[in-house]
Amino acid sequence: MAERRIRDLLIWSTTIAAMAVVLLAPALWNGFPLIFPDTGGYLERPLLGTLEMGRSALYGAFLLAGAPLSFWPNIAIQALVIAWLIVLVLSAHGLARPGLALGIVIVLAVATSLPWFASQLMPDVFFPAGVLAIYLLVFHAATLRAPERVVLVVLIIFGVASHMALLGLALGLVLALFLLRSFPIIRVPSPTVGLPALALALGVVMAPLSNLAITGKFTFTPGGASFFFNRLVEDGIITRYLDKNCPDPSLRICAYRADISTGYDDWLWKNDTPFWKLGGWQGYSDEQRRIILATLVSDPVAHFTTAVHAALLQLVSFKTEVAFLAGENAYTIGTIRDRLPSLYPALMAARQQAAPFNVAPLNLIHVPVAALSILGLAAVLIWRRRFPDRIIALAATVLLALIINAAVCGVFSHAAERYQSRLVPIAPLAFMIIALGRRRAP
Repeated sequence: MAERRIRDLLIWSTTIAAMAVVLLAPALWNGFPLIFPDTGGYLERPLLGTLEMGRSALYGAFLLAGAPLSFWPNIAIQALVIAWLIVLVLSAHGLARPGLALGIVIVLAVATSLPWFASQLMPDVFFPAGVLAIYLLVFHAATLRAPERVVLVVLIIFGVASHMALLGLALGLVLALFLLRSFPIIRVPSPTVGLPALALALGVVMAPLSNLAITGKFTFTPGGASFFFNRLVEDGIITRYLDKNCPDPSLRICAYRADISTGYDDWLWKNDTPFWKLGGWQGYSDEQRRIILATLVSDPVAHFTTAVHAALLQLVSFKTEVAFLAGENAYTIGTIRDRLPSLYPALMAARQQAAPFNVAPLNLIHVPVAALSILGLAAVLIWRRRFPDRIIALAATVLLALIINAAVCGVFSHAAERYQSRLVPIAPLAFMIIALGRRRAP
């Protein structure tokens, strides 16, 4: 018995390692972990000991820990986490076979954005990881071993403390699954939300605690109101409010009314915009919040309609993207050049910098695979009487996660392909599991 256990452990360890290598194919081909314009912002948090809008200090510390080995440990951990979670989900559905697990990951690597996020120095890969962890704890906690449950809880804590949008997604998903227990609209195994709720509570505490440890400030990652305000600028709500209320000496923004652009992300990220002239997320936070509240009162219909539009647009925006154009990654490149100069030659020798590539052709596969998988999961819920409860639970969890993510990101930031594409690979994964396990007894 002991020999068999050791043999199984070796087989599965080797399989999970092979799955991780497959998920790291983009980085291995690139010659360096993939970077993104935001990577430098995360990395600077522990280096400078400061907070910045939308940049978790905890994830920055995670990156910095892997810097001595050119960040390869970071993406290795990300890929191993995803591979392990896929094995756990397969096991929960009676499909834990090494060859099958590796085959599924190969399909996901070819047909989805998953390897591009696993290979990237960004917390985005923890979105699918967090959803799978919540699913396992809600519907399969009883069949998991105690160490597995502990690791899943730790994973959720780290994920929600690393990205505030993931906190919103996780809170919404756990609440939705709890409501399925209280109001059984569809037939699923009785959800148990105790451990996920505990993990979320600890994650909420960990977010400001990690900022305190790294930057000396006990606060959440800043910028939430600024991202929301940016979306209101893009949708014209702010300009209409200013047209009605300016000039007003109590509104500093009135002085810049003519300079406000409603272009995509212009308010937040273009150089020398009114947002930064007014003090950015630190100096303009009070007036920002005051205007947001005022527009909610004065124009609730516009708030509602633009929020619905943003959420729906985000729901169907999931093209795979990688920052490769000249200048896109300038901030991250400059951060590594100035702060970690020993890594600069390898960074610049990577294909992403030395021979920029475009992943757009991959969307000829990625987009239809994701769309058909989502439709397939919806069909499972429509014809749910034909499927076991545990399959219904998987389909419902994934669809709820995609809808909640679209609402959180679309409404409180704006619709962006990356926000949904980082999560959408769980739809093909779930659909493959359902197709393979449909005939098994519930």
